Amino acid sequence: MSVTQNRRPIRSRSNRVVRSLAARIAATPVTPNQISCASVPFAAAAGWLLFAAPNWAGCLAAVVFIQLRLLCNVLDGLVAVEGGKKSPTGALYNEFPDRVADSLIIVGAGYGAGLPEAGWLAALLAATTAYVRVFGGALGFPQEFLGPMAKQHRMAVLSAGCLAGAAESVATGTPYSLQAAIVIVAAGSAVTCWTRTRAIARRLRAADV
Repeated sequence: MSVTQNRRPIRSRSNRVVRSLAARIAATPVTPNQISCASVPFAAAAGWLLFAAPNWAGCLAAVVFIQLRLLCNVLDGLVAVEGGKKSPTGALYNEFPDRVADSLIIVGAGYGAGLPEAGWLAALLAATTAYVRVFGGALGFPQEFLGPMAKQHRMAVLSAGCLAGAAESVATGTPYSLQAAIVIVAAGSAVTCWTRTRAIARRLRAADV
């Protein structure tokens, strides 16, 4: 199975600024695996801000770190594939830091929203979406990046929740925006697990015909 088949479709890969940045990084000693790992401290910063300071400043800063985390997720693939710096361990580094980064942000947001249990549940379901996707690949099928709550959607919802939460913090001091974001991520991730599992089951049935 080709690497391209198992590559998440990301629109920003075609962005000229992002591609230019990737080309510059590819010309340095920085490796794709190092870029993948760099997403974790950015995610940790976002999660910590949401956990410790879910006020307007913390929410806005968290959005910045979430976007930096996502930028790492785009650049690692571009540097690896287009930059010709693929490594034998690239598949590991492409997956494992993502799972850690997801959990750090989601769990931090759950505590900041006053819903720690929902945060942990959302993180578990987010990790399960990736498990189902990779399990489909282990069965020999192209990996399914179906939504409605794939990684980019989870981060978009949390970013929107943080932006709304910043305004809400100034206006009323309530955490409803962050709470809504966590609930949406949890519910959407549960649905995503189902849609991906159903797609794999459909492929298995078709292969048995």
